[in-house]
Amino acid sequence: MIIKILFTVIFLAVMIGVGLYTRKQASSVEGFVLGGRAVGPWLTAFAFGTSYFSAVVFVGYAGQFGWKYGLSSAWIGIGNAVIGSLLAWLILGRRTKLMTQHIESRTMPDFFGTRFNDQGLRVAASIIAFVFLIPYTAGVYSGISRLFEMGFSIPYEYCVVIMSILTAVYVILGGYKATAMNDFIQGIIMLFGIVAVIVAVLNVQGGLVAAVDKLAAMPSDADPTVNGGFATLFGPDPWGLLGVVILTSLGTMGLPQMVGKFYSITDESAIKRGTVISTVFAFIVAGGCYFLGGFGRLFGTPPMLPNGKLAFDSIVPSMLVTLPDILIALVVLLVLSASMSTLASLVLTSSSTMTLDLIYRDKKALPGEVEDGEINDIVSEKVERRKVIVMRVLIMFFIAISLLIALNPPTFIAQLMGISWGALAGAFLAPFMLGLYSRRITTMSVWACFVWGVGLTVVNMLAGNPINPINCGAIAMVGGFPVVWLVSLFTHQMSKARVDAIFECYKKH
Repeated sequence: MIIKILFTVIFLAVMIGVGLYTRKQASSVEGFVLGGRAVGPWLTAFAFGTSYFSAVVFVGYAGQFGWKYGLSSAWIGIGNAVIGSLLAWLILGRRTKLMTQHIESRTMPDFFGTRFNDQGLRVAASIIAFVFLIPYTAGVYSGISRLFEMGFSIPYEYCVVIMSILTAVYVILGGYKATAMNDFIQGIIMLFGIVAVIVAVLNVQGGLVAAVDKLAAMPSDADPTVNGGFATLFGPDPWGLLGVVILTSLGTMGLPQMVGKFYSITDESAIKRGTVISTVFAFIVAGGCYFLGGFGRLFGTPPMLPNGKLAFDSIVPSMLVTLPDILIALVVLLVLSASMSTLASLVLTSSSTMTLDLIYRDKKALPGEVEDGEINDIVSEKVERRKVIVMRVLIMFFIAISLLIALNPPTFIAQLMGISWGALAGAFLAPFMLGLYSRRITTMSVWACFVWGVGLTVVNMLAGNPINPINCGAIAMVGGFPVVWLVSLFTHQMSKARVDAIFECYKKH
C-alpha cells in the first residue's frame, strides 16, 4: 500500500507542478485553448493518443468486448491505430490546421459557424458538444474509480470526487499547454504500463501459449457444445465486432476534443511526424488493452448486477487483483494517466465551446473580407482575460455535472461512451470532414446531419435501446455521409466568393 500511495502522490504532484509551470501561457484565450497554436509533434501526438484511450477503453471496453469476442477483440485496437489514428491524421491533420488557422477558428462549433456562414450552427454544435460530452466524462470517472477501488480499497464515491478535483486543478491552472505536457508524461507511463501488465497477466496463466489453449477450450455462449470461438481470428460474432471497430475508430474524426489537437500543432512537418508517433502509440496501447481483455474469461465469471446482467466493468479489475503490489501500483498509474488526460481534454473542450460559441460569440470576417462595415478587430486584452475566467468557471461546472452522473451511472461504461460518441460523431463527422474537402457542402446539409446524429441516438435511447448503443453509434457516423451528400444536392449552395475565400488557405501551401 505504501508503494501504491507513494507512486500516486509523486504522479499527482508532477501533474499539478506542470499546471503551475504553464500557467503564464494560459492568460489569453489562444494560449488557454490552443497553447498558442505552437505545440510540437510529440506533445500533440501523445495528447491525441492519451485523449483517445482512457479508463473507458482499459476497464470498460477491454473487459466487455474481450468477454464477448475473445482474442478477436484485438482487431478493435488495430482499427483504432489504423483508422482512428493513422487515417485521422492523414485525412484531417493538414487541412484542419490550415483551414482553422485561416478562418481563425478555435473550436469545432466555431468552425461550423464560420465555414458555413451560419451562427445558428455554431450555437447548435456547442450545445450538442456540451450535452453529449457529459456521459463520456462520467464513463471515464466511473472506470478510473473502479480501478482505484480495487487498488486502494477506497470507496468508489471518494475516488470519483478526488479525481474530479485533481483534474480541475491542473486544467484550470495551465489550460491546453499543461494538458499537452501532462499527456506526454502520462503517455510514457501508459506505454510501459500496458506491456508490463500483459506480461504479468499471461504469466499468471502459464504464458501466452497456455493462455490461448485455455481460451480455445472454452465453450461458446451461443452454443455450449462448440469450443474455440474465443480464440479464433474473427471471434464468435464478426458483425458485432465490426460495429465496435467502426464506432471506436471512425468516431475520433468527429469528436471535438480529438480534432482540436490539429488546431494547435505548429506546422505541416510536425503533422507528418505526429502521424507516425500517434499511430505507433495507438498500436501499443489500444492493441495491448484489447488483447489483454481477450483473456478475461480465464479469470472467472464477473458478478451479476441487480438487473440480471454481468458486471462487465469488473472484469479487468478482477484480472489484476492478484498481481504483485508494484504492478498494481503501475496499473493504477496507467489508468490514472489515461483517464486524467482524457478528462482534461473533455472539460477543456466543453468549457471553451460554451464560452467562445455561446457566451462570447464574436462574429468574424474572413481574411480580406469586410463584414458589417468593419474589419475584424483584435479583441481587447481585458475581454480576453474575462473569457479565460469564464472558461475556468465552466470547467468546474462541467466537472460537477459529470460527477453527479458518475456517482449514479445509468449503464455500463461502454454504453455511456456509445451514446456520447454516437451523437457527437454522428452529427459532426461527415460535415466536418467533407467541409474541409468539398466546396459544394451546403449549410442545410450540416443542419440535416446534426438532426440525424443526435436524433437517431436520442430516439434509440428513449425507446430503450432497441439497437445496441454501440451499433447505433456506428450507424449514426456512417449514415451522416449520405445525409450530407444528398441534402447538398437539393439545397442552396453557399456564395462562391465566400467559399473561394475559405479554400484560399490550401493554395498558399
